[in-house]
Amino acid sequence: MLQRVIDFSLRQKYVALALVALMGFGGFQALQQIPINSLPDVTPVQVLVITKAGRYSPFDVEKLVSYPIETAMNGLPDVKEVRSISQFGLSAVTVEFQEDTDIYFARQMISQRLQSIVDELPAGVSAPQLGPISTALGEIYQYAVHGDGHTLTELRTIQDWLIAPQLKTVKGVTEINSFGGFVKQYDVIVMPGKLRTYGISLKEVMDAIADNNSVSGGNFLEHNREQYIIRGFGQIRNASDLEQIIVKELEQRPVYLRDIADIQLGKQLRQGAVTKDGHGEVVTGIVMMLRGGNGREVINDIETRIAQVNKGLPEGVYIEKFYDQSDLVDRTT
Repeated sequence: MLQRVIDFSLRQKYVALALVALMGFGGFQALQQIPINSLPDVTPVQVLVITKAGRYSPFDVEKLVSYPIETAMNGLPDVKEVRSISQFGLSAVTVEFQEDTDIYFARQMISQRLQSIVDELPAGVSAPQLGPISTALGEIYQYAVHGDGHTLTELRTIQDWLIAPQLKTVKGVTEINSFGGFVKQYDVIVMPGKLRTYGISLKEVMDAIADNNSVSGGNFLEHNREQYIIRGFGQIRNASDLEQIIVKELEQRPVYLRDIADIQLGKQLRQGAVTKDGHGEVVTGIVMMLRGGNGREVINDIETRIAQVNKGLPEGVYIEKFYDQSDLVDRTT
């Protein structure tokens, strides 16, 4: 057989050269499709279940949140190990499966099992959420958000609402984690004396704010052969909207939120900060790659999208890359 191939190649030189060139081209194309990463990913098949537990202490988080979730997960097929970390206001349960388990099937089983225990969780605990489909080696790109004349709160808002949503659309990206700066919030500082004067409780204040921060639909009306959609838009956009919320009516006179509370722009409490190169605090983002993705290809797509995002940011704001895995990928392949 080998002799026949050699004889054919000698007789049909140009055909043989064409076949070799075609095979080389096909091999090059296949090489471009192979997932190439900096290091072999030996992370086991595991799913992270994250639950925000309000203001519960670590002991209560372990007893009331982590333990019920762990117990429910232990009965799933192919589960190898279940472990958890309970912190102040946060529960993180890791469910590890056998190596041959499909990650998407594992997540589906966990989602179904979580539905049965949501009602058992205490008040003030949010519904459990599954972590991103990534691994410990998935942090392939990191960047900082800079902006002359912009505060850390403004930069964090830009990162959370403008930059991160656009980068999440890149193929192969499963999550964008934001760090640094301050998360914007509005602080409603009630005055106890005014509450007593008007006979208003804190619960009434909280309910009034919640009821006046929503969007509702009211069907439609027909007029002159035209259809008008009825829409109730009541979402809070600024401090002025908060001030005009009616909390209660006394003797046909409305009591506004501004009558019983001071409203101001504030910052969400944080437990850490990010500094860079000794120049003070910055706002950063970490791009998490989808499990099994092609690191080089995803990094190239991210840089292309960042170049597009930079053009639409407010004046003076820009994204600066300070780490990616491309150099490491090139040196190890």
